[in-house]
Amino acid sequence: MARRATGAAESTRRMPRAQRREQILDAATRAFARGGHSATSLDDVAAEAGISRVILYRHFDSKTDLYRAVLDRASARLTEAVGEDDFDETSIPALLRAASEDPDGFRLLFRHAARELEFRDITDSIRIASTEIAERHLSGTIPDGPWQDWAARLVPTVALEAVIAWLDAGQPDPDDAADRVSQAIDAVVQAARPHA
Repeated sequence: MARRATGAAESTRRMPRAQRREQILDAATRAFARGGHSATSLDDVAAEAGISRVILYRHFDSKTDLYRAVLDRASARLTEAVGEDDFDETSIPALLRAASEDPDGFRLLFRHAARELEFRDITDSIRIASTEIAERHLSGTIPDGPWQDWAARLVPTVALEAVIAWLDAGQPDPDDAADRVSQAIDAVVQAARPHA
């Protein structure tokens, strides 16, 4: 039995640094998604990864550094999947795909980090960029003014909350989900248009 433990420890040590870092980030994403930063310990992450805290500290200086790395990776993956400059008919399906491919990372960004003051800057930057994109997209549909501002702020919120609710509901009807999220967004746009 001791020989197996030693063999496992040796194979753990021999994992290439970049591969080990990804393993830790994957495990940390799962562990943090269960309770956020404050409710998750480094022991929880180490157990999830099947490694010791010593190995964790070889890659990350602190729990905060690890959490920020997890959030940065989730944000980069989301940006890569959805883009960052425009909104078109592919945006909502891309958002749903990104969320379904990394549901823990998505929830961390928009459920946990959004409520954690120390890390909210990451989520806030995504929301600010999304609001700016929505404002550009809505400028031809809704006249400049407070209702356009309202819709530009609400559209990203509705989209993100709709996707989180979809994840929480077990990802029903994935082929139809983008249409349903788009209908919710269209309802916001219709509500913001001037009444005749």
